[in-house]
Amino acid sequence: MDVLEVLRGRRSIRKYKKNMPLDKEIIEKIIDVARFAPTARGNQGWEFVVVTDDELKKQIAQKARYGRFIEDASCCVAILYEKGFEYILEDMAAASTYILIAAKALGLGSCWVASYKKEHSEEVKRLLNVPEHLELCALISIGYPDENPVRNKKELSSILHWNKY
Repeated sequence: MDVLEVLRGRRSIRKYKKNMPLDKEIIEKIIDVARFAPTARGNQGWEFVVVTDDELKKQIAQKARYGRFIEDASCCVAILYEKGFEYILEDMAAASTYILIAAKALGLGSCWVASYKKEHSEEVKRLLNVPEHLELCALISIGYPDENPVRNKKELSSILHWNKY
């Protein structure tokens, strides 16, 4: 699939075909791509927890107010990052984006649930036994899509400015 087509076609998927597990190799391929995302100062301070256990996904979905759909996804990826790093949000956003794009390129759906210092973050960290030195930054659901949302985007001419605003 052409990378520009993947980027233009990616949408947040919140409805998944239930009971359709992903092969471990596919999940590893997605996380392998994420480790190539850019990081400030080459820090690479991220770690990833892939949750495939149905009961654990259900518990995470109950904690994350805007992530109820995690329960039905094939897996959920928790993106963790070293606490206190100056560019934690930028690095985490890059890794999250790479995961979303890789999932789309492999014919899967995904959705990003913001988790950096959110009300569910500490509870989810406890569920996943995350060490104290790491911050939960994002949860990403991945699975076989059971919807094909269409979103209208602003015209390029309404957002593109040359040289000055």
